[in-house]
Amino acid sequence: MATIQVKGMSCEHCVASVRKRLLQIDGITDVQVDLQTNKVTYTEVKPVQLDTIKEAISEIGYEVTD
Repeated sequence: MATIQVKGMSCEHCVASVRKRLLQIDGITDVQVDLQTNKVTYTEVKPVQLDTIKEAISEIGYEVTD
């Protein structure tokens, strides 16, 4: 499993949006979003570039932080 920090989430709608968007990326499964810690964990069934994930998250109005 991989973990990223996502900035800008404030409600369950945000959580659902991030989860849905990540699941649309080929190679990502099992997305879990923790609103309190802003941590998003996911499983890669094949390698996915971090830039791909950052771009997808940015497209829906959030930011991946380091």
